[in-house]
Amino acid sequence: MSRKTHKTSVGGQALIEGVMMQGPRGMATAVRKPDGEILTEYHSIKLLRNKNKFFNIPIIRGIVGFVESMIMGYKTLMYSAEVSGMEDFEEEDMSKFERWLNDKFGEKLVSVIAGIGSVLGVVLAFLLFFYLPVLVFNKANEWSGGAITNFQGLIEGGMKIIIFVVYIAAVSSMKDIKRLFMYHGAEHKSIACYEAGLDLTVENARNCTRFHPRCGTSFIFVVLIFSIIFYSIIAKIFPAIAAVRILWLLLKLLFLPIIMGICYEFIRYAGRHDNLFVKIVSAPGLWMQRLTTKEPTDDILEVGIAAIKAVITDNPEDDEIK
Repeated sequence: MSRKTHKTSVGGQALIEGVMMQGPRGMATAVRKPDGEILTEYHSIKLLRNKNKFFNIPIIRGIVGFVESMIMGYKTLMYSAEVSGMEDFEEEDMSKFERWLNDKFGEKLVSVIAGIGSVLGVVLAFLLFFYLPVLVFNKANEWSGGAITNFQGLIEGGMKIIIFVVYIAAVSSMKDIKRLFMYHGAEHKSIACYEAGLDLTVENARNCTRFHPRCGTSFIFVVLIFSIIFYSIIAKIFPAIAAVRILWLLLKLLFLPIIMGICYEFIRYAGRHDNLFVKIVSAPGLWMQRLTTKEPTDDILEVGIAAIKAVITDNPEDDEIK
């Protein structure tokens, strides 16, 4: 049996052996336990935009939503690591350093390692996507005698896109990351199946697309595209600041939340429309999803379906994008 097709606000995230979904019934996770059972649980969330109207203003809600999604994503990822058995270490398989860490931190070891990894990840992201492009451009501009000054935003943005694509292509071949991307594919296929008005079964979801315009991958690419345009204009308006590395970095960091807020509104718009403009701007992100999503196996699809079933209602109109 099928229902009417519709666009929804349902979204999620791939976890370790699981999927997190958010919908009209709240947030839920479905994680495959070591014994093969799928554990589906609801998680309480208190969104700022539901507490104060200010945080639901266009652009502002995008900034707030991004921060909240990072926090929720981290918490659910740690939760899935625990449920899936990733935190279970065999002492005989540990090195001396790992034993020392286990003795010092005990059950908090995975959380400590994840916390350190998150900090290092932020530092690495700053170096790769902010400092390195500015550094390379400044050096190249010096060598060219200022001949490429007018193309600063375009060149720096192009380098960011290249770095992002190369990085994703490199990690996507890793065994654990590939499995995570399969759960990412299951998340998308489950949502696509529901939006297509089909019954949520493995057979139906298997034939649905694993590419979705509201994906985080698409969001990142939209941010990169909009930042190229935005910073090219800013470099023209403030050429003196753009010429000073530290000031240019600070200016880019200052405007980044605004760009992210604007891009969030575009992603919402893309979720409701399918016109030529949306297709053109969304195309790079959808193409990148060929790397960040993989075709899931049936058992992985079962997890994605369990997650989405937990957050939708009997009335599909409740799930539609407002």
